[in-house]
Amino acid sequence: MAQQQKPASSKPASSPAAVPVAAKPAASPPSKPNPKVILETTMGTIKLELWADRIPATVGNFIRYVQAKHYDGLIFHRVIPGFMVQGGGLTPDMKERKTAGPIKNEAPKGCKNRRGMIAMARTSQVDSATCQFFINVADNDFLDYKGDSPDKFGYCAFGRVLDGMDVVDSICEVATGKKAGHDDVPMVDILITSARCED
Repeated sequence: MAQQQKPASSKPASSPAAVPVAAKPAASPPSKPNPKVILETTMGTIKLELWADRIPATVGNFIRYVQAKHYDGLIFHRVIPGFMVQGGGLTPDMKERKTAGPIKNEAPKGCKNRRGMIAMARTSQVDSATCQFFINVADNDFLDYKGDSPDKFGYCAFGRVLDGMDVVDSICEVATGKKAGHDDVPMVDILITSARCED
């Protein structure tokens, strides 16, 4: 509502016209913090921050799998020192769990595959990621988006390790070999015992 300036004189003829006061802009709602996910593993705890503000579809997909307890009891099934650790898709007997449909690859949004970043694993098809993820243990810029062709599209990073990078590094130190047709599989199962969203 417009306010009136106090007249300089009590005489009506000399009272200035009402002066509108600019309305204050409405306060924007506080930004919602990015979600955190706790991975409890047989080698320790890994705490993740997920970039819902920048990579919303991918983060929403990952959280749906967490809430469905999809990751509980799965293993890190691919471990390559100096590169990454991959999990979220296979049971200890190397069986795949049923997944939802694939999601759109959000790699063009510009988040980088740096050490400590979590990203979606996929096949050679650009939009094929479902549930499997990997954590970079080095700066893997060759995995970043560089163009729209399939060989340049890259892998979508969507969060980072807040705590527990020492656990990820320890996973990289385990002996690996071939199992059920898969290479680079830890010889001792490294389980994700639970995955949950932090309250």
